[in-house]
Amino acid sequence: MRFKDKVVLVTGGAAGIGKEIALTFAKEKAKVVIFDLNKEALSETENQIKSYSDGMGLYVDVTNLEQVQLNINKIIDNFGRVDILINNAGITKDNLFLRLSENDWDKVLAVNLKGSFNCVKASIKFMVKQRYGKIINISSVIGIMGNAGQANYAASKAGLIGLTKSLAREVGARNINVNAIAPGYIKTAMTDKLDDKVKEGMLKRIPLGRFGSAGDVAKAATFLASQDADYITGQVLVVDGGFI
Repeated sequence: MRFKDKVVLVTGGAAGIGKEIALTFAKEKAKVVIFDLNKEALSETENQIKSYSDGMGLYVDVTNLEQVQLNINKIIDNFGRVDILINNAGITKDNLFLRLSENDWDKVLAVNLKGSFNCVKASIKFMVKQRYGKIINISSVIGIMGNAGQANYAASKAGLIGLTKSLAREVGARNINVNAIAPGYIKTAMTDKLDDKVKEGMLKRIPLGRFGSAGDVAKAATFLASQDADYITGQVLVVDGGFI
């Protein structure tokens, strides 16, 4: 098992891509902690994690630095370290720019970008001290190519790429790898809400001829967190079936 006894934190880990990532690590015997605000899903996923390995589900608002710090400390108290951080928590508030409210701009940037800042800020000192860490930020192809009606989401995901590349340069000497994953169209509850015509149009643009699964992203995350990726840092791994 590649991750036996490694301590993994997955934000937004109760459902969708985050849940698949969390369970994939748990199946490889990592100790997995998830942060989420969906209490029902949090409890259910925590129980699933514990069927494979040790772990915890914590009710945490990643936009609140104090809350994040308290719960990172709880992870340290319980497991003694934090080895792998997956910044996956994210939301969308889509609208054409002329109709996009300041509130919807702020909410998306707060969760998708500041939330990642908060989690890194609270955990990086422990990684530096132990001279080991893997940080993986879940960005999006939208952060690379942009998309009409998603200026706030695109800005937040592009910001994650900038954070990834800058942080990688700062902490590489401490044996900490920082990378990003940019998923394309992945089938989740969030994307299932899209109009059928939008889905059909996107499918025509994917050379592999299918939408991605949460498992496709989870496999990329476990690769970047593994020893196989020890000499990879500051990179963006695009998982999109050739979409861009």
